[in-house]
Amino acid sequence: MGIWSCLGTTLDDVRQALYEGRSGVVFSEERKAAGFRSALCTRVPRPDLKPYVSRNLRQFMPEEAQYAYMATRDALQHARLDPDYVAAHEVGIVYGNDSVAEATMQGLDKFREFHDTAACGSGSIFQSMNSTVTMNLACLFRLRGINLTASAACASGSHSVGLAYLLVRDGLQDCVVCGGAQENNMYSVAAFDGIQSFSLREDEPERASRPFDRSRDGLVPGGGAATLIVESYEHAMRRGAPILAEIVGWGFSGNGDHISTPNVDGPARSLELCLQHAGVTPAQIGYVNAHATSTRIGDSREAQAIARLFGDYRVPVTSTKSQTGHEMWMAGGSELIYSILMMKAGFIAGNINFEEPDEETACINVLPETREAHFDLFLSNSFGFGGTNSTLIVRNL
Repeated sequence: MGIWSCLGTTLDDVRQALYEGRSGVVFSEERKAAGFRSALCTRVPRPDLKPYVSRNLRQFMPEEAQYAYMATRDALQHARLDPDYVAAHEVGIVYGNDSVAEATMQGLDKFREFHDTAACGSGSIFQSMNSTVTMNLACLFRLRGINLTASAACASGSHSVGLAYLLVRDGLQDCVVCGGAQENNMYSVAAFDGIQSFSLREDEPERASRPFDRSRDGLVPGGGAATLIVESYEHAMRRGAPILAEIVGWGFSGNGDHISTPNVDGPARSLELCLQHAGVTPAQIGYVNAHATSTRIGDSREAQAIARLFGDYRVPVTSTKSQTGHEMWMAGGSELIYSILMMKAGFIAGNINFEEPDEETACINVLPETREAHFDLFLSNSFGFGGTNSTLIVRNL
C-alpha cells in the first residue's frame, strides 16, 4: 500500500493520525477570496517529483497524477515489486479518477487568451483526460498489463479495487496496481460549492466534518491518492511478498433513481451482494468503514442501509471522512488503506465530531472515539453521484 493524504504521506504517519483522531481540515483564505461559499478544505502537500521524473515527462502529469505517482511508488516498494520484476512480468493498472478540472481549465484558458490551439501546450491533452492517472503511471512504471481508468464518481477508487479483484480471481492478471486519486485544488470543487454541498462551519474547521451527527451541515472536500497492490495468493507467495490482507468479496449496485439524492435500497443491495459474494454473515464483520460524507440525506440513507443488513447486531461503524473530509475519487482506495492500517494495529479510529445522532442515524453503532479493538474482517462502503455503489469486504492475514 502507498498513500498521499492530508493525514500524512507515509503509512506510519497516517496510522498515527488515525489513532490520535487528528483532522486534516483547514480554512482556505484563497478559496474565500475567490468567492467560495465555504472555504473549508484539506491541506495536502504537493510532492516534489524532480528526483524521480524528468521534466519532459512531468509536463504530462496534472496534480492528481503527481499524488498517484508518489503513492504508487511507495506501494510498489512496500510490495517488493522492483523495476526488474515489473519489466519481466505482466502487471496491470486499474485506477479511479473522475475529473481533471484544473489542467483542463488552464489549457483552454491559454487557447482563449491567444486564440491559438498550440498555446494549450504539448502536455495539455494528456493532463486533461480522465485517464491521465493510468496513462501516466503505466508509462512511468512500465506496466504492461491492463491499463484502465474506473470513472464512477465517489465510488471510483472502490470500483477500481473491485475490478482488480475480479481480474486476479478469474486468472486474467496475476498482479494489478489499483486505487484512486483526487485533485485538491479549488477549481475541482467550485461547482460542488455552488450547489451548497459543503459545511459552513468555517470558524471550527477541524469540527466541520461530522458524519452521522445531528448537527452535520455538509461535507468538506479533500484529495490526494491511494494505491494498493492486488495479486493472487500464489503469485504473492512465489515472489515472497509481504501479504497484508485478502479481498473476500465485492458487491455493487445502481440506485436507478435521482442523480444526486441517494436512496436506501441501492446501498442496501450493494451491502447484501457483497456479503453473499464473500460468503460471510453480518455477525462476522468486525467493523464497517462507512461512506458517510457528513451530508444530511446521504448519511441517513447509509445508516438505514447498514441497519437493514446488520439487524440487531450493533457492528462498530465509523467514517474516516470525519478526519480526512471527502477524498472523492480517491476515497474508496484510501479508506481501504485506513481500515487495513487499523485492523493490523488493533484499533478502530473514532468518528470524531460525532456527539449525538438524529432520528435516522441512531439506528447504528457509531464510535465517537478511538477504541482498541481486534477485528479480522471489515466492510467498506463507497457511494457516488448517479447512484453508483461499491462495497468491499477484506480479511486480515
